[in-house]
Amino acid sequence: MGLEDELRAEIEKWSRRLDEALAGIRPLGERGGKMLENIQAYREDSDHFSRQGDLIRGFECLIWAWAILEIGRELGQLG
Repeated sequence: MGLEDELRAEIEKWSRRLDEALAGIRPLGERGGKMLENIQAYREDSDHFSRQGDLIRGFECLIWAWAILEIGRELGQLG
């Protein structure tokens, strides 16, 4: 398996995990709502870049989405 195949597999795996995590998330207040919007936007951007073959940016968008999700949880803005 080459590097590109490995990156595609990681994108698919973490996209699924993010989707599963988001299924149980709700915003707690206005800030949480904005955070959730950003998470969803980064998730969509990941799909876009991945379809275009820009796997680095696709994976990077997932990292940002996860970071915002974790920060939102820690700050009590996402539950």
